[in-house]
Amino acid sequence: MTDFKGIRGWKVQTLSSDPAASIAASGVWTSAPNLNAAIREGGGSGTPTSAINVGGVPYPMTSEQWNGTTWATFANMGTPRTKNQTSGDYTNAITANGATPSTPGPGTINNCESWNGSAWSEIAELSTMRESYGMSTGGTNTATIVFGGYQGTYLNNVESWNGSSWTEVAEIAPRTQLMGTGTSTAALAISGNSPSGVTTANEYWNGSSWTEIAEVNTARRAGACSSEGYPSALLFGGTTGSPGPLIAKTESWDGTAWTEVNDLGTAVFHNKGAGSSGSSALSYGGQTPPEVASTEEWTTTPAPTFQKLNLGQVYFNSTANAFKVTEQPVPGGTWASGGNTNQARAYYGGYADHATQTEAFIYGGSLTSGGPQLTQSENYNGTSWTEVADLNTARGERGAGAGTYASALFAGGQVQGEPAPADEHEQWDGSSWSEATESNTDRRDFHGNGPSGSSAMIVAGYDGSTYVANTEIWNGSSWTEVADLNTARYANGSIGSTTSSICAGGRTSSYVVVNESWDGSSWSEVADMSTGRQSYTMSGHTSTLGFVATGYKSPAPNYVTNVELWNGSSWTEINDVSTARSGASGGGTASAGIIATGVPPGSNSQITEEFTAPETNKTITVS
Repeated sequence: MTDFKGIRGWKVQTLSSDPAASIAASGVWTSAPNLNAAIREGGGSGTPTSAINVGGVPYPMTSEQWNGTTWATFANMGTPRTKNQTSGDYTNAITANGATPSTPGPGTINNCESWNGSAWSEIAELSTMRESYGMSTGGTNTATIVFGGYQGTYLNNVESWNGSSWTEVAEIAPRTQLMGTGTSTAALAISGNSPSGVTTANEYWNGSSWTEIAEVNTARRAGACSSEGYPSALLFGGTTGSPGPLIAKTESWDGTAWTEVNDLGTAVFHNKGAGSSGSSALSYGGQTPPEVASTEEWTTTPAPTFQKLNLGQVYFNSTANAFKVTEQPVPGGTWASGGNTNQARAYYGGYADHATQTEAFIYGGSLTSGGPQLTQSENYNGTSWTEVADLNTARGERGAGAGTYASALFAGGQVQGEPAPADEHEQWDGSSWSEATESNTDRRDFHGNGPSGSSAMIVAGYDGSTYVANTEIWNGSSWTEVADLNTARYANGSIGSTTSSICAGGRTSSYVVVNESWDGSSWSEVADMSTGRQSYTMSGHTSTLGFVATGYKSPAPNYVTNVELWNGSSWTEINDVSTARSGASGGGTASAGIIATGVPPGSNSQITEEFTAPETNKTITVS
């Protein structure tokens, strides 16, 4: 196979035919021989033919080795432990810290041990005791790093091992029960529990510093990774809350982005992982919730030419004698039915703008404008809705939601029977709602956006007597007023982040088409929408690519099916939804979005529709 020079940063390869746009999906999990003992919260790492597990619960746990075919026991560590991690394989490995279930309290063990293929020996201790931390599991007993963890609080410090001593190096965002993969000079710190809830964060270590890179699609804690995982890795298992639904979802990392691929056969958390890349891995042990001994093996058959063809990646088709590129033409996307919600509602505060099509979140609202108001929250897994913990205060009338299912907020709205808009603000940590600091301006019928419940903004609305131009930014503990919109309005939409977003449409004395762009310090008018509307849904994680759908306008027919795509500079009408409605809300991206519920009353109030724009291959023409 001929390799061409890189074009715009991509490695260009020759193929005899057009591949599927996402070849990584060809991988599958299959059952493999079980561990000799059921286990959770041990330390696992290694290759597809030389994986290990040491420590764990039940306590003390026997050490086991995988040779590519079966599991066998081997020498136990000098100090039994659980909630530890390992780096390396059966020929050389290291494990650090952890906890002893017989001695209550976090970080009860401070010693580290090294394995040379025949015996364990004690080595220098870490500076900081910790449990449930991350580790570069593809390292060795002479080169690895540990990061994050827990010792009565979430830790952010990182320590590097050089074979004889530990050295503190650059810090990461504080979290515990995160997943680690890679080596001491190229590692990933993935997802986990942060102070604000389960996170989608993904950080890359280059040997001297950490950089935030593309986030995972599904936030999780206590899952597993293939060990030698940069720039190719798998992420699998875990749970979304504390506790929360178990995860079977698998994601493939190609060095640039995460792609959802085939699920584990059994959803599990506190499992362990090994493997050399995104095309070969093991998942073993864990909880379902009892401890399990099961092992699953990931293989890609046939082995893919590319791990994944990214959008915009160029390849050469030798049969057609033409260069081609993968693309995702969003205007050609289509709508399909999803699962109905359990509770009919409209004018609610969810999805949080940064939700995904397979993990959306709705909360509060009412069946019709004016009530009765609701407390119910529901989470969507791509197929069905599940009721989760209620809000503390029932309210609707389009309070603002932001974030994801792991970390969200709901601000403002209207409480049944109260004359003025609500001042309540609640935060979601992945399992429950709690009261938080009130915003400066009480309002209803407005919109929020932002990546999490600790980084969000709210804009526009109605304060009970007038339309609002006010914008506020939330930093996780307090609200700050920033520059106003140029056009005050309510029942608007907004997508993006606290530093880059748009606010489109809504209502003043009439239905407006005005669209404004936020650059982190001020609002400026940009291209208007085609159809003025209010109480519509808006989807997309960025200010440069998203869509608006449905809503209410004048003249009749008042409830619309119209959908418009924003590309960062202009609006284009794309395929309509099936059901006209108002008061719905949306989540996901511009190419994989979702809307649910809405009015007029009736079956519309529980309907979910999903938008998908498939990846395709396109010939590059040169003129």
